Amino acid sequence: MRCYYCGHLESKVVDSRSTEDGTAIRRRRECLNCGKRFTTYEKIESAPIIVIKKDGSRQSFDREKLQRGILNSCASRPVSLHAIDSMLDEIEGEIHNSLAREVSSQKIGEMVMERLRKIDEVAYVRFASVYKQFKDIETFKEELAKLTSQKEQDDK
Repeated sequence: MRCYYCGHLESKVVDSRSTEDGTAIRRRRECLNCGKRFTTYEKIESAPIIVIKKDGSRQSFDREKLQRGILNSCASRPVSLHAIDSMLDEIEGEIHNSLAREVSSQKIGEMVMERLRKIDEVAYVRFASVYKQFKDIETFKEELAKLTSQKEQDDK
C-alpha cells in the first residue's frame, strides 16, 4: 500500500477492525520509510448497477445524486441524516440483492417515495412533485388524496 505522505510502497498493518456497519475493514497502517500512520479501507467490489432513464438512456447508479434529491425534498424538515443514509443503504441493498444489473429510474423513484412516505409526508410530496412532474394543481391534489387514503389504511 502506497504511503499517503511519502509515496513509499511498503507499510505494515498496525490495527484492523470492521466498520460499524460491517461493510468494510478499516486498517491503520504505518509506513516503513517515514513512520507516519494512515488509514485504509478494504471493501467488497460489487458489479456496477446501470440505471435506465425515462428516455431509454443508461447511466451508472449514482448514490450521491440520489442522496441530493432526497436531501432537497427533506430540506427544513425534521428528517435526520441518519434516516436518509439508512434509506439509501436499504435502497442500494435491495437493488444489489435483486441480482439485476439494470434497474429503471422509475423503480428507484418508487422505492424512495415508499420510504419517504413513512418518514415525512411533506418530504414525500416534495419528492413526488419532482419525480412525477406534476403538470397542474389537479395532479397534485390527486397525489395528496392518494397519500391521505394510504395514511388512513396504515392507521387501521
